[in-house]
Parts: sequence; C-alpha cells; structure tokens
Amino acid sequence: MGEDGNTSIFNFSYTSFLLVGFPGLQERRPLLVLPLTFLYVSIVSANALVIHTVVAQRSLHQPMYVLIALLLAVNICASTAVMPKMLEGFVHYANPISLHGCLAQMFFIYFTLLLDYNLLLAMALDRYVAICHPLRYTELMTSHLLGLMATFALTRSLGVAVPLVVLTAKARFCRTSVIRHFTCEYIALLSIACGDLTFNNRLGLAMRLVTVTFDLALLGSSYTRIIYAAFRISSGGARAKALHTCGSHLLVILTIYLSGLSTSIVFRVAKTVSQDVQNLLSAIYLLLPGALNPLIYGVRTKEIRQHIEKMLCGKQSPQDIREKSQSMREERELPG
Repeated sequence: MGEDGNTSIFNFSYTSFLLVGFPGLQERRPLLVLPLTFLYVSIVSANALVIHTVVAQRSLHQPMYVLIALLLAVNICASTAVMPKMLEGFVHYANPISLHGCLAQMFFIYFTLLLDYNLLLAMALDRYVAICHPLRYTELMTSHLLGLMATFALTRSLGVAVPLVVLTAKARFCRTSVIRHFTCEYIALLSIACGDLTFNNRLGLAMRLVTVTFDLALLGSSYTRIIYAAFRISSGGARAKALHTCGSHLLVILTIYLSGLSTSIVFRVAKTVSQDVQNLLSAIYLLLPGALNPLIYGVRTKEIRQHIEKMLCGKQSPQDIREKSQSMREERELPG
C-alpha cells in the first residue's frame, strides 16, 4: 500500500493488492490445487509434445506446421502467465501481488491473446494460398514471408497491449486493495480504480471491438473463399483433406473467439452474475485454447498424429514403411 508522492487523501493509491479468485469456494479452494496443477502440467506437456514433433521431423518443416507450433508455444506462455499465480491463490486465500507485478501479468495475458489472434490470421493466409493458389504455394509462402508475418504479429500485439498497460498504470486504485479475481485482467483492475474512467473504458472496448471485428472479417472472408475453392477441387481425396485441415483451424478459431465473447458479455452486461461465475468464464477463456489446441492439431492433423504415434508407441507411419521398403529394394539391386 502506498501513496503517489502527495500526502493528500485524494491522491492516495494502492500499490499492492490481494487477488481473491473464486471467493465463494472458501474452504474448498485447496481441494482444487491438485486438479489445476494436473491441468497446467497437461497443457504444457501436450503443447510441448506437438511443438517437439514439428521441430524434430524434417517433413513437418512447412509453413502450416511451423505456424501451428508457434500458436502452441504462445499457448504455453499464456497458461504460464496465469496458472502459477492462480495456483498460489488456491493455496492461500489472499494472494498478494504488487502493482508492477499486476501490470506485468496483465501485459503478458493480453500480449499472448493478441498473438493468438494474429497467428490465426497468418494460418488463414497460408491455407488461402495453399488451396486457392496451389501452384504458387512454394513461391509465395517463403521463410521470408513467414518472418514478415511473425514481425507483424509481434508489432500488432505490442501496439494493443502496451497502451492498455500504460493507461492502466496511470489510474488511481483507491477503492480497495482486494481484486476479486484470480488474475490481473484489465476490467478487474478498473473495477477498483477511482476517478473518471470513461476514457479507459471506451479505449479498452474500442480496441477489443476493432481488433476482433477486423480479424473476424478477414477470417470469415478468407475461409469463405477457401471452402469455396476446396469444393471445386476435382480430386475427392484432395478436397476432403483440404476441408479437414480447414475444419481444424475453424475449431480453434471458434474456441478462442466464442470463449472470449462470452466473457466480455458477462463482464460488461450481466451485472447480476456472481463473481465465481465471472472467474470461471475468465478461466475458460484463458486456459481452454491451451488445453484444446494441441488435441485438435495433434489428433486431427494426420501428419502430426502419425509422428506422435511413432514417437510414443514405436508405430511406423506409412511413409516410413514405404521409405524402408524402397531402401531394401535398392540394397537388393546392388551388385555383389
């Protein structure tokens, strides 16, 4: 707790807080530590397994798989920004955090969420080129373009996350030092701030609306064209593969955007919803993508699934069997 340098009570502002997530659980909170720890370990392990598979297998060093690996790496960072402090709060009812720590956590939460959105745009571009312009795919989707897309994703994410954090840091937190949330989300921090917060509220809402609306418009336009082009593919097998791949990406998009939309609606509209329900929806929004994305890509993407099966079970993929048979035939044909 502290003051901003002025002894006037009107300039008083807390500089340390207590995170109190799920206040209605009370004595049952410690019982959730083990399940949540298992969830966090599972998120990190599943995402890391798919990332390792993409990195280790030379046949997966293609733009689509590289973008999947980057998305899953962001999932690990996002869950790590939330889960350790969340688990600490379930062990201790009142979970202390400094203002700087709170702002740092808020930055990483929104930075990783925005990176998710931007990587989904990059994946849509990749699929658009692969299906709508297949003959020019290797010419267009180069490592240079991947680097440019990664730079754009980082710059755009910073361009939204940094202003939110800077604006929040300038607010005065004089209502209470208790944040009734398990993490330092933008709306949770504003709820304990005092003074005129009209600009803060409007900026936060405008940034989210502009970002989400723009991204959804691009994604909708891209996948409409992709699906239309996929149905025009003459080969039934190629058409099914293209639609199956797009289906995986669309599942991920729906998971991220629908969970985020439900959280925003509850926070801004449903004032009568209990604090525990708001916390639960935030937890789903922040953690569900990290839990589902490796399952979606690891199970539905045939090439990744086959390599994971080979790694975990020693099962050979059809490609490995063909290569081994070809090698044996070549050895038999050698003279002497």
